[in-house]
Amino acid sequence: MSDQDNPFESLFIARQPVFTPEESVWGYELLFRSGADNVAVIDDESQATASVIADGLTLAIDGMDSGARVLINFPEKLLVEDAGFALPKERCVVEILENVRPGKDTLAAARRLKEAGYSLAVDDFFGQDELRPFVELADIVKMDILALESDPKRIKEGMAGLPGNVTLLAEKVEDNETFKVLRDMGFSLFQGFFFSRPEIIPGRKLTAAETTKLQLLSELSKPDFEPARLASIVQSDPSLTYRLFRYVNSVGFGPVQKITSVKRALDMMGMLQSKQWLRSVIIADLNPSPKAAELAYLAVHRAKFMESICSSSNRNVCEPDTLFMTGLFSLLDAMLGIRMGDILQSLPLDESVVEALDGNGELYDLLRLAASYERGQWGETSQRLKKLSLDSNQAELLYIQSRSWAQKMLGYSKAE
Repeated sequence: MSDQDNPFESLFIARQPVFTPEESVWGYELLFRSGADNVAVIDDESQATASVIADGLTLAIDGMDSGARVLINFPEKLLVEDAGFALPKERCVVEILENVRPGKDTLAAARRLKEAGYSLAVDDFFGQDELRPFVELADIVKMDILALESDPKRIKEGMAGLPGNVTLLAEKVEDNETFKVLRDMGFSLFQGFFFSRPEIIPGRKLTAAETTKLQLLSELSKPDFEPARLASIVQSDPSLTYRLFRYVNSVGFGPVQKITSVKRALDMMGMLQSKQWLRSVIIADLNPSPKAAELAYLAVHRAKFMESICSSSNRNVCEPDTLFMTGLFSLLDAMLGIRMGDILQSLPLDESVVEALDGNGELYDLLRLAASYERGQWGETSQRLKKLSLDSNQAELLYIQSRSWAQKMLGYSKAE
């Protein structure tokens, strides 16, 4: 059966966070890819498409905060055929793509959604008169800041004449300086990779607590690490003990009875998963801010994906622990506000990990593959899969499984 006959086989979704001015996560935009052509939306018969979106939403929202909103791109075909009604209006925002033009059918479809209580967003608005009929119906108007070259004059021109009740969302915000300028200009929502790029704080040094945690992460990756040391680390921190019990008792290791011993819990998980759990918790605890929590999730997801995919790539030597650490450490500069080079100087990491985090070496290709999935850059993803001799279906399955694993490790899964 071909992908056209069965659209469920090749469904793949990336999600990108949308932040508030306080850098809390407001929600996510879902980016769909279907089939081998790396297209960003699914174009199929109306009911099938609605079903794919509904199934894709279920896949994507697992682990999201219950209050997080979800933006879903709608081309003209989806909009006119009322596929939006397959989505829960309390969670989802129908985003009308930039190439959809207001006409009799599209405006009628938008009004039907609006009258039914759905929220609407208009994509890539920069003042076009032809899009004004959609803007009059919209709850959210998105402006592509990169396309406007981050020019405040052009941005203000796009903002002119907008309804007073509309929420402005700046997309493709690439750095913290632009984020702050837009925040002061009146934008309420922000999307882009500014949050994953380091905002270096002059004179900022690692605190003793941060240094201890990073050294512990490094210690956990040593081949001669003693299991007894793991138990002593967890037992020394009541918070870690509580979270370990909560994790083991909720995800179904072994018997039904509750686990009340640290050693028993670690034995049931096994040494490898115990170390991975502790690493994930340590990364999540490095910075308590909402933005850092999203970065921690991305880092743990990257770590597990890189570890999982290593044996399937064309690499001569597969070192899962090394790959896990590479993904785990890859966003530390953004989390801590310190240059990556300064962080790496204080840690005795494997040279291949240091190279990858510095943008070089063999592991860097796998790190970039994970990043291209996160960003929905399907063309780059395809190129990197070919370079690494990886099957796209297998890689995507591993990516989805790694996401589920990361959610459980960090306590985001609904099952918990």
